[in-house]
Amino acid sequence: MTFLNPAVLIGLLAASIPVIIHLLNLRKLKKIEFSTLAFLKELQKNKIRKIKIKQWLLLALRVLIILFIVMAFARPALRGLSIAGTTSAAKTSAVFILDNSFSMSVLGQNGSYINQAKDIIRKILEQLKEGDEAAVILSSENNQNVNLTSDFNQLINQLNQSELSYIKGDLHKSLTLAAELVNKSKNFNREIYILSDFQKNIFPKDEIKTDLSQLFNENVKIYSFPLSEKKVFNLAIDDLRSANQIFEIDKPVTFNISIGNYSEQNVQNGVISVFVNQKRAAQKSFDVEAGKSVLMDVDAVPDKAGFIDISAEIESDDIEQDNKRFVSLFIPEKISCLIISDDNSSSKFLKLALQTIGQQKLKIDERNSNQIGGTQLKNYEIVFLCSDNLNSPDKFLQYLNEGGSLVIIPPVKVDINKMNNQLKALNLPNVNGFAGKQNDKSLSGQFDKIDFNHPVFLNLFKKEDKKNIESPQINYFLKLSTQGKGSSIITLTDGSAFLSEYKSGKGKIFLFNTAHDLSWSNFPLKTIYAPLLVKSLFYLVQKENQQDNLIAGNLLNIELKRINSTQIRMVKPDSSAEIINVDLGNQKIFDYKNTNLAGFYKIYSNNLLIDNIAVNYDKSESNPVYADENDFNKYLELLNFKGRLITINKDSNPSDAINQARFGSELWRIFLLIAILLAILEMNIARNVRKEIEGISKTN
Repeated sequence: MTFLNPAVLIGLLAASIPVIIHLLNLRKLKKIEFSTLAFLKELQKNKIRKIKIKQWLLLALRVLIILFIVMAFARPALRGLSIAGTTSAAKTSAVFILDNSFSMSVLGQNGSYINQAKDIIRKILEQLKEGDEAAVILSSENNQNVNLTSDFNQLINQLNQSELSYIKGDLHKSLTLAAELVNKSKNFNREIYILSDFQKNIFPKDEIKTDLSQLFNENVKIYSFPLSEKKVFNLAIDDLRSANQIFEIDKPVTFNISIGNYSEQNVQNGVISVFVNQKRAAQKSFDVEAGKSVLMDVDAVPDKAGFIDISAEIESDDIEQDNKRFVSLFIPEKISCLIISDDNSSSKFLKLALQTIGQQKLKIDERNSNQIGGTQLKNYEIVFLCSDNLNSPDKFLQYLNEGGSLVIIPPVKVDINKMNNQLKALNLPNVNGFAGKQNDKSLSGQFDKIDFNHPVFLNLFKKEDKKNIESPQINYFLKLSTQGKGSSIITLTDGSAFLSEYKSGKGKIFLFNTAHDLSWSNFPLKTIYAPLLVKSLFYLVQKENQQDNLIAGNLLNIELKRINSTQIRMVKPDSSAEIINVDLGNQKIFDYKNTNLAGFYKIYSNNLLIDNIAVNYDKSESNPVYADENDFNKYLELLNFKGRLITINKDSNPSDAINQARFGSELWRIFLLIAILLAILEMNIARNVRKEIEGISKTN
């Protein structure tokens, strides 16, 4: 027998009170006048003997009354025994863990796995009695505020409203939460129900260091309902990403796509489609063997500027949710460019080259170095620095840290000391001196090595197999090497870096080692000059999407530097909108948590679209390899689970299986009834004893 409220048992000490009172009464001598008649004396002795026996019986009854009352409040329960009509079923605390990951969308004979799981939970809830309590935990919701409740209608409504999630379920967190809930309960039966298809990925991959033995005592039972019933045919798009780093209107973008075959049959002539802003832009067939994946490239052409939704889609199968994948691109509608120059000769060829882009696509502002203090650099996507008078290095560093782009071109009349101070302030390598002379073509350097794999050379040549750049004659240049801080894009014959790239914060820097002036070289006259500068500009203004591979359930970081309102509007993939209040004074980044859907999350400020983030699913959810009972047992052993695991086959009747496994009948009603009967008996005997004592007193 087990007591469900054992703390009350300390009240058993009260059973000693009648004994103490009885012993104290024995020490009190009572004077009684006896008659000299022998037969009266003998009669009185017999009566006194009977009274003493009844007094001992009263003592025993009073002790038992206290014992049974205390034990009734301690809630005694029997294991494995039910006395019909006299006992009450032990109260139950039931916690249901519902796997609502998208792999539960598979259709079985009785509907989808998720709907079958909901039906089972409803039937179990309907069987719970008054005094029982329950809770429902969704495996995809990691930060859950869940409590046990006796309002089962509320739980059924929660079930009805729950939907499949793109977030990968976390069994370990859900089971830990369930263990904490049942551990707090005072009910005798503590039950955890797990309803899942039990994909192997549901178990933690990392080493488990959690010891839940204090939460999982011998009274805890875990009921597992494995719902998988068939071999699943499933293809999934495991990856979608752009191979380009420069995006332009009406220029093809190559997308690398990985398709996995998670079934036991080969697939031939499958079809994948690529959509640009919800319009089909490309289509391609593929073959993939069972259990393997295929990599393919698909080209699509964006036809407008701004944020662009790119999605790839394959045909239907048993799991629909992983047949789409998403990526977001951005093409600036009009690029804001700032040129900083202290003399026209240092920037005239640069301006001529950039004007080939057109005024509709490029806005150029010019400043000299003395005007930088009052200039808001954040208003420009790219800055060309054709000066060695950098008066505000901290301002440029902040600009770069926030994602700005900088192109440094030495001025025609460069001061090497000023140039080195400028480079040092920007954490760039120093110049080691000059090579050659201005306006002297007797000594000239030429291009030696060119990194044709760099994005600035992508689609620069009509035929990629005939890449050829005519080297300019460079008679004067700065001797500069990257010193391990960056990478050389074009290297001269003496090893100097003609054009090199560096990263600073979230921004990029291009550094030329020669002024764009004919006194230094004939580079501005070469056919490569304008295309290289234009490509460099498009490459540098194309910001890296820091959240390109965001997985559902992860935080979405919203940068607030472009926000000019205390409210932003988040439009989710299902077109629902959420208003978010932000503190622009104290916040630089807002972490958005509700990324439970796959698709595009569009962020608006004052009805202006400021960001578009693609969120995808965890590809491990696509693999329908299921665990068995041994896998589950091994997992529970790592948690030091001391209770009992009961696996219920989906073809079994859940109610019968649970009733067979459930144990415990509470006896408090019996104990209380016995205490009442003993109290009635005690009153009758006590009344009789008092009458007999009064009779003896009158006789004397």
